[in-house]
Amino acid sequence: MKLLIPGPVELDSTVSNAMAKPIMGHRTPIFSEILNECWSILKEIYNTRNDIALITGSGTSAMEAAVASVVKDSDEVVVIEGGKFGERFGEISEAFGAKVNTVPVEWGKSFTKEDVEKVVSDSNAKVITLTHNETSTGVIHNAEIVGKIAREYDMLFIMDAVTSLGGDVVETDKWGVDLCVSGSQKCLAAPPGLGFVAVSNKAYEAMENNQKRKAYYLDLLRYRKALKKETTPYTPSVSLIYGLNTALLRIKDEGINVRIERHRKLARVFREAVKAMNLELFADSSCASNTVTSIKIPEDMNDDDIRGNLLREFEILVAGGQAHVKGKIFRIGHMGNVQFGDIIQVLGAMEIILKRKGHSFKLGEGVKTALEEFL
Repeated sequence: MKLLIPGPVELDSTVSNAMAKPIMGHRTPIFSEILNECWSILKEIYNTRNDIALITGSGTSAMEAAVASVVKDSDEVVVIEGGKFGERFGEISEAFGAKVNTVPVEWGKSFTKEDVEKVVSDSNAKVITLTHNETSTGVIHNAEIVGKIAREYDMLFIMDAVTSLGGDVVETDKWGVDLCVSGSQKCLAAPPGLGFVAVSNKAYEAMENNQKRKAYYLDLLRYRKALKKETTPYTPSVSLIYGLNTALLRIKDEGINVRIERHRKLARVFREAVKAMNLELFADSSCASNTVTSIKIPEDMNDDDIRGNLLREFEILVAGGQAHVKGKIFRIGHMGNVQFGDIIQVLGAMEIILKRKGHSFKLGEGVKTALEEFL
């Protein structure tokens, strides 16, 4: 089966093979060498000098660690929505007793600076959150704007870079992101089950002042203490870190800028091909993601007509819509190790399915457009 969902992504064989190596002690010098190599490459990809906590848990565990470490009961948090994962920050914040002030954003579009500033200025919030790349909608948001607002109002900026890190530009320090969250199984093309948080000194100060932290396993101050000893505070998933280390070395070999450009090119090629097939994109073109494309299902078809047939006939797995757009859109991930050949494969399969269903377009136009755009 070919995975073209927005994560987990297919692994290179070298990454899969790395996870089969014998387990070693996680408190040994040789394992610390592996961790240090992971941290070093992650800092390059993050564009940060900050510490990076490595958590055995999904990207959501990293989101929770960020919120739990700095938010306490009755704190106000500004949450920029616009999709399922933007909304998740609000749900996590409420779980830790915060009062959430939302910036509503229409799904498929990005926020406006004015809307964010209005909510911020009307609140006493000390924290603002943003999902940089919203995979539920296929939208990339302008994080630099949020960073400037956070600095102006002296707020901590928590950003979810789960589906942008390694596939698009993430300027953690330049944008003023205090807690930058990501995960292993998306653009980094590593196995699922590891989360990361890049932590600024300002965020550490807030944690030290938060004497009522409710986290234990996800308390980021514990990770800082362990970092000084070149280890993790609790037993990590050794095999997953073997895989992560190999995946990060592959990224370094490719070159992060080259990798980002590959993602951008494939996104452009795919979007133009989809339009040539007389399909409508869900995300606004001004803020379309470089790692996932969301497509409206034609009115005379349903989700199974597209996704079901792709899976049954061609063994290609793509993602459906979530929440109120479930059954209305489908989403195709072009992140991690995806290459041009994968794009041609799914486009060809889509053309066959659409033509059988009587969709109006010229057969071969999508693949032809993709070839022209790629050249």
